[in-house]
Amino acid sequence: MRVVVQRVRESRVVVDGKVVGEIGLGVNVLLGIRKGDTPEDAEKLVAKIANLRIFEDERGRFHYSLLDVGGEVLVISQFTLYANVKKGRRPSFELAEEPRRAEELYNTFVGLFRETGLKVETGIFGAMMDVYIRNWGPVTILLDSEAL
Repeated sequence: MRVVVQRVRESRVVVDGKVVGEIGLGVNVLLGIRKGDTPEDAEKLVAKIANLRIFEDERGRFHYSLLDVGGEVLVISQFTLYANVKKGRRPSFELAEEPRRAEELYNTFVGLFRETGLKVETGIFGAMMDVYIRNWGPVTILLDSEAL
């Protein structure tokens, strides 16, 4: 699994003109699922994201985690994180998990985040979404479960 974690002041997802997920202070998580990913990959990433110290203390240092500040989480499926652009100009997605299995793992990831007690919102898996991100900092971190 790959994620793009963005510290945000606010973020929301709109589908067909309606807001389907919206958060305030917290993180926006774009989640890509690769063929062969497992629930254990989701567990590792959720634990890492929830405990990443990316929120500043009074001295401006990254000292607090999402759990420490009681932040919110917006999880959005993003199969394009596994785009392969090595050949030609059109990306291929052969590394991305097939939709049925990817949705199962996406739901597992979201469920694990909800178990942290944080407010968790989502987009709609597989939908065409407009994502509004007010990145704070900006702080953007890339994580891959293979590297954890």
